[in-house]
Amino acid sequence: MMRRRSVARSMARTAATTAVVVGTAGAVQHKQQQKYANQQAAQQAAQDQAYQQGAADAQAQQQAAPVPPPPVPAQDDLTTKLQQLAQMHSAGVLSDEEFAAAKQKLLAG
Repeated sequence: MMRRRSVARSMARTAATTAVVVGTAGAVQHKQQQKYANQQAAQQAAQDQAYQQGAADAQAQQQAAPVPPPPVPAQDDLTTKLQQLAQMHSAGVLSDEEFAAAKQKLLAG
């Protein structure tokens, strides 16, 4: 009978020791998971902040320096003015002499 008690106590101690080891392992694992989750959250927050800063910088740059329209070539401008003179001549607004003088003035520059 004594032997049974000794075996029972030994088994109880083994079970208690196992429970303590398992509990400690679980607590350590939980702590590590929290640590990694916090690190990932911090990295994500830093990336979000960098993205938002970049987007704000790009928007500010667009607002600060609007793109100017491309310059109109002088040839197109001259052609347009000659066409306007021709329309005015054909509409009777300019006489032949006035049209010739205005055209000569445009072509001379």
